[in-house]
Amino acid sequence: MNEAAEIHDETQTGHCLCGDISLTISAPLEQVLHCHCENCRRISGNFVAAARVSNEDLDVADPKGRLDWHRFPYARYGFCRGCGSTLFFVAAEHEDRTSVMVGALDDDAGIPLGEIWFADEAQLHNTPLTDVPQFAGNSEAAET
Repeated sequence: MNEAAEIHDETQTGHCLCGDISLTISAPLEQVLHCHCENCRRISGNFVAAARVSNEDLDVADPKGRLDWHRFPYARYGFCRGCGSTLFFVAAEHEDRTSVMVGALDDDAGIPLGEIWFADEAQLHNTPLTDVPQFAGNSEAAET
């Protein structure tokens, strides 16, 4: 196990802006992904910073029934109807995993940035990070 994963062997928590929806992640988050594709930019207002977790390791508490979904052919995005926070997304080709928005976490210390997807679509205000792997699409598409 890498050093960054060892830092977060314990439970991670997070929540939406208003606090009506909370997240508990019971597995280590080993890396963060930045995605600059148009879809992620428009859903988040800039770019998405997310970390994947198996659905079985993610518990979502929604006692007020505020969780709703934006559904698109390629993914569905979970958000709070109370405050509008986008909390996570599930890619259509990976229904068994959820990508949690890192900004919703209470503590992201020690989770390294692993990849940058759709780097060629990044807006000009985003400074390129040259020490992180970057792909014109996503890394899975580049592997096939």
